[in-house]
Amino acid sequence: MSTRIRKHQRWVAGAILVLGGALVLTSCAASANPDAGTASAPGFWLGVWHGLICPITFLISLFNDDVGIYEVNNNGHLYDFGFVFGIVLGATIARGPAYAQRRSRKED
Repeated sequence: MSTRIRKHQRWVAGAILVLGGALVLTSCAASANPDAGTASAPGFWLGVWHGLICPITFLISLFNDDVGIYEVNNNGHLYDFGFVFGIVLGATIARGPAYAQRRSRKED
């Protein structure tokens, strides 16, 4: 099999994985549920989760006014820190393996 076909297959497989992951994560869009009681304000861990799903939630929020990317009723600095940490963590995970592989090829 030629390398051109393999690259195309990898690209198609990657696109399917990304689209499938986006589809799965759309059910996890961050927004307040007005019907639920306010047992406790979102803290650090929910901030991390909202930061991780922020890119997908942002895309959904462009088409749906009921979806927000940031929980306004949070417990303060810990939620904010978790949100930013989640965004950075998500960006690191997204570029990690492919970026490391490209760098190792350049160094050879």
